[in-house]
Amino acid sequence: MLPLRARKTTIIVSGLAATVLAAGVATAVVGPAQASNRHGPRHHGHHAAPTGPATASPSADPTTDPTATATTTADPAATSTSTSAAADLDSAEKKEIAMQLVSSAENSSLDWKAQYGYIEDIDDGRGYTGGIIGFTSGTHDMLELVENYTDEHPGNGLAAYLPALRAVDGSDSTAGLGSAYVKAWKAEAKVTAFQEAQNSERDRVYFGPAVDQAKKDGLRALGQFIYYDAIVMHGPGDDGVSFGGIRATALKKARTPAQGGDETAYLNAFLDARKAAMLTEEAHSETGRVDTMQRVFLKEGNLDLNPPLRWAVYGADDTYEIL
Repeated sequence: MLPLRARKTTIIVSGLAATVLAAGVATAVVGPAQASNRHGPRHHGHHAAPTGPATASPSADPTTDPTATATTTADPAATSTSTSAAADLDSAEKKEIAMQLVSSAENSSLDWKAQYGYIEDIDDGRGYTGGIIGFTSGTHDMLELVENYTDEHPGNGLAAYLPALRAVDGSDSTAGLGSAYVKAWKAEAKVTAFQEAQNSERDRVYFGPAVDQAKKDGLRALGQFIYYDAIVMHGPGDDGVSFGGIRATALKKARTPAQGGDETAYLNAFLDARKAAMLTEEAHSETGRVDTMQRVFLKEGNLDLNPPLRWAVYGADDTYEIL
């Protein structure tokens, strides 16, 4: 899961660049058009993963222009191409928006596909954090990713590190990995199959379960995204600072729409519970993604998460929009 890194990033502003995406969304960075460092670490109660320097690697989507600034094309793993106002988060357009929103918080960039090759030990107690969703060597999901990838593609450049990954699973140790593993990860991230493996693992562990639970709770696209961002940072567990525990706390304060409750009131209760969980851990204590992103959309009444979207993450100089 994603750890949170509290780093200041030098922002290069090159004007307002808008590009029409394959999924039908125009995006532009208002503040940071490009960022070489991540502003906030990735946070999850169980996983966290910052995305490091935006070193573009080949995209699994052949229509992606690696030279484009702050733009991406639709994730080929999206299961729907609906662009209607009430589309769920798993439609192609809304899923692309979700990936960009998370990337703005994790990487200070909308270019989430530039993060396949990111890997770093950010000293958050989770070992190495890497890839598009902040898979970590200490929280099992990086191990599962490499195991599943190796099952499908034996002899890949990461397979030799499976014994070391199993040995450090559940700890902050990077023994047996080190710079050689970092180099191997970055090299493998240029392989389309490994990019697809990261997409698949993200959807299986985080995106799919979050959206499914949100639909069961009667939530529209914004609520589905709020669940997804929470499970990415906090993990899918049931303790008080994991996704299940945060949801349980919110349910003590408000009913879901499926239970006959008001959607906005319930989402405010969920965001309150999530912010409280974030503040229990220093690595997660930067709450801009709740306060100046998700809460803004909620106050605007944009429950379908429809563009145009304008938000900030780390203050007034770190602003974005999707048109």
